[in-house]
Amino acid sequence: MPSEPAPGPARRAVSSLDHRIETATGHDIDTLWAHRDSGLLDEAHATLVDRHRELADAERGVTFHRTLLHRLSSGEFPVDEALFVRIDRTVSQLEQAADTRDTVARQVLLALEPVETTARTAHRRTPEALSTTDQAALLAIAGGAKLHEHLLTNRLSVTAASGARIPYAELQRLETAGLVARDTSHPVHAGQPVTLTDAGRAALTARRQPRPAPAPTSVLQPGAWPARSVPRR
Repeated sequence: MPSEPAPGPARRAVSSLDHRIETATGHDIDTLWAHRDSGLLDEAHATLVDRHRELADAERGVTFHRTLLHRLSSGEFPVDEALFVRIDRTVSQLEQAADTRDTVARQVLLALEPVETTARTAHRRTPEALSTTDQAALLAIAGGAKLHEHLLTNRLSVTAASGARIPYAELQRLETAGLVARDTSHPVHAGQPVTLTDAGRAALTARRQPRPAPAPTSVLQPGAWPARSVPRR
């Protein structure tokens, strides 16, 4: 009897909650997963993505067993006692997979509630968009960074794990804005770790609203004739 193949790895499975998650966060699922892998999400969003990954696995399980059941009933195999055993086993596995999916979906909804609440509150405010320089600095700091003091010149600068260097003045500005924080328990000459705050992660992953198109200088009403041009003298 041929053994059933195991579900193969996939980037993500589309779930019934994808659209709701994307609406609340302003990002598609793949972007959220990438932000999670890069450590850019705050605790609430990270928890939501983790639960969604579990839901994606559960959805793949349901799809796998449903596809297998369809294959068993498609006429590919001879109708005998072995086929009945496999069908019964697959139906039981499909039922268990559906129960697991429903349980995980409820956990996703619980993790989604605080994110939706925050999104509704943030929608009433218009956050200041990050400049290109600020965004590059925050992205570099997100991968790990330390503030160092040169032993000879006493100059301060931030070195990121990627090798990028951030001027101290830029760091001070980001600190004042509440976007980054330093671990002052470490001496500067040994390197003070610099990390993103929750506000910094939110600013970095915030939805970028497109700029509105400029309004036309004049609007021609439907059915109206264009105004006559002034004749040249």
